[in-house]
Amino acid sequence: AETEPMLAEWRLSGDDASDTVEALGSDGSNMPKESPLAMALQILVPFLLAGFGTVSAGMVLDIVQHWEAFQFITEIFILVPALLGLKGNLEMTLASRLSTAVNVGKMDSPIEKWNLIIGNLALKQVQATVVGFLAAVAAVILGWIPEGKFQMSHAVLLCSSSVATAFIASLLQGILMVGVIVGSKKTGINPDNVATPIAASFGDLITLAILAWISQGLYKCLDSYPYVSSLVCAFFMCLTPLWIVISSKHPASRTLLYSGWEPVITAMVISSIGGLILDKTVSDPNLAGIVVYTPVINGIGGNLVAIQSSRISTHLHFHCAPGEVPDEAKGCYYPCRTFCGTGANHRSAQVLLLLVIPGHLIFLYTIHLMKSGHTTLTPIFMSVYLAAALLQVLLLLCIADWMVHSMWRSGKDPDSFSIPYLTALGDLLGTALLALSFHFLWLIGDQDSDVGD
Repeated sequence: AETEPMLAEWRLSGDDASDTVEALGSDGSNMPKESPLAMALQILVPFLLAGFGTVSAGMVLDIVQHWEAFQFITEIFILVPALLGLKGNLEMTLASRLSTAVNVGKMDSPIEKWNLIIGNLALKQVQATVVGFLAAVAAVILGWIPEGKFQMSHAVLLCSSSVATAFIASLLQGILMVGVIVGSKKTGINPDNVATPIAASFGDLITLAILAWISQGLYKCLDSYPYVSSLVCAFFMCLTPLWIVISSKHPASRTLLYSGWEPVITAMVISSIGGLILDKTVSDPNLAGIVVYTPVINGIGGNLVAIQSSRISTHLHFHCAPGEVPDEAKGCYYPCRTFCGTGANHRSAQVLLLLVIPGHLIFLYTIHLMKSGHTTLTPIFMSVYLAAALLQVLLLLCIADWMVHSMWRSGKDPDSFSIPYLTALGDLLGTALLALSFHFLWLIGDQDSDVGD
């Protein structure tokens, strides 16, 4: 079963599994109790840090949209949500898996800890390289369908930029993520609360900066040295067998090396559809203001739902045998089940939803102070934007509650399978709701391009 990487010793049946779970729940190794205030304070700092990271990414995207590579190869805009989403999926699933491992005591032994870390990092590089290549293929196809135009040189440049960006960003952020989780364990902070937001804190900024730099560099080489793009792509693809060998030697990652592809590839396709929406919206000069806000709304929604997913998964690992769910999660799903109650997961959903409005107000005001973007912060704009952001997170938290329990019931590890779907849906919902918001604002007359042009 896919739950094996974290809880291999729980592969029991019947009464043995129940006895094991009950023993965990009754001894000193049980999950630490958290008050809503303590939870909010632990989440707040990394949430704000992650938010400012997405704001920085939005400001960078607002600048680089005017670069030659982005102007003449507009399919790069389709790559943006796919690559940012891929980065988020890989970092957050790594963070969620290792956070669960810390909480259930799987990283107490130094040997076991480093086996988990090395195996998961190697697995992540394989996934980053392969899915980065597939994201470029999807961008080429989605860019070709509406217009029927295709240039091989542009397609090769997209593949090279995507693969190189995915590989480099994944390696840098994976090392950072391991440091955060190990540090959280040593300082007594619940890694479920801080790891996933910090995974995305400067991840979007780093990924977008690398993509812009590589794309622009390869574009400048396109006429004089057209073979450079092919060599770059071939180099990173040739490293893939090495990562496969390393990850296959570690039990923690061997299972996911064969079974963990469906969620990240499906998530890439979903995010690419969001990228197509962004590409078509940006092509309308009247809606150019959407660019700076897209990474913000997508990133914040993905961060918040990843926290909730990671917390629910850890709770299930502690209190339920694989394939079994708590009594309150049985039967047909209804939205009140997510928010109405006094359980730990209910409280976390309430806290996360309450963070949406004040968090986005801070980030909107930051963008305004930096004089970035093309849209003035009018009351009607802020109201429509905040409504879209709140609806996005509300839907994501409901979907997360249903999805994580469903995956656990079917024997899949939610740490590895739920977050890619949820963050991709966050990208799609965020981009679609933001595009609808800008179209609505344009129709009612709240239209300007007077800021930061």
